[in-house]
Amino acid sequence: MLLSEILDLNSSFELFREGDFTSLGLNVSEADEKLLTFIAEEKFLAQLSKSISCVITTKEMASKIPENIGVIISEVPRIDFFSLHNKLIENKDYKRKDFKTEIGENCSISKTAIISDKNVKIGNNVVIEEYVIIRENTTIKDNCIIRANTVIGGEGYEFKRHNNKTFGVVHIGGVIIEENVEIQYSVCVDKAIYPWDNTIIGEYSIMDNLVHIAHAVKVGKRCFITSKTTIGGRTIIGDDCWFGIGATVSNGLVIENNSSISLGAVVTRSLKENSKVSGNFAISHDKYIDFIKKIR
Repeated sequence: MLLSEILDLNSSFELFREGDFTSLGLNVSEADEKLLTFIAEEKFLAQLSKSISCVITTKEMASKIPENIGVIISEVPRIDFFSLHNKLIENKDYKRKDFKTEIGENCSISKTAIISDKNVKIGNNVVIEEYVIIRENTTIKDNCIIRANTVIGGEGYEFKRHNNKTFGVVHIGGVIIEENVEIQYSVCVDKAIYPWDNTIIGEYSIMDNLVHIAHAVKVGKRCFITSKTTIGGRTIIGDDCWFGIGATVSNGLVIENNSSISLGAVVTRSLKENSKVSGNFAISHDKYIDFIKKIR
């Protein structure tokens, strides 16, 4: 898609330099796509991923964008970017192609479960209990268990405020539940925003009751995520991580392999491999314990 072809979707757009793109994404997004993103401040230029082919930016910033990247000028790049996404979902070439839902062999699916009749793939030996809801663009691989009242592939929480109004950003990405995952009662796993992206739960990971996994989160293999944990959008979690009861993880972080987050911890920074953190805001568990001992 050429930038010049989308000018009529927003009367405030001004073409600065022609370019082409296949999808939308954030400036740090890595995808097998040519992505259109937005840049409102110069500090974000250094974070442009190799997937970015076009940018929506301000008139002041336009000349600072690398010459190999197409540019559209906008007064409000962030708002116009997400508004464009919402308009492009009417374009069949922007969305995923539809297919009839596929269900594998030896599955046990409750009669009260609600499964979209399109764009769902369910593997073999999958258990889906009562009142589970599975939205389109969801893949559940072999030997998974989805306990009652869970919602997979729901609309994520992404809203924008502009001119005293708010609007929601439509989610058209997907969810992939890898093999041998167990999701217990009343869990919510939101789908990703962009058509090329997925929320992913890795093999043999287990989620306890009332867990919330936000859009585009990537959970590694063999992770234990206990009750009432919330993981913010786009966070990437490595293998063999542990999340204690009621843990909260902010959006856009990287939690590396074998990290342990104690019950009630509030994590606002990325964690290196083998980290163990506690507290609000979370710090090294050993430092946290030393601090508690000092104030007693």
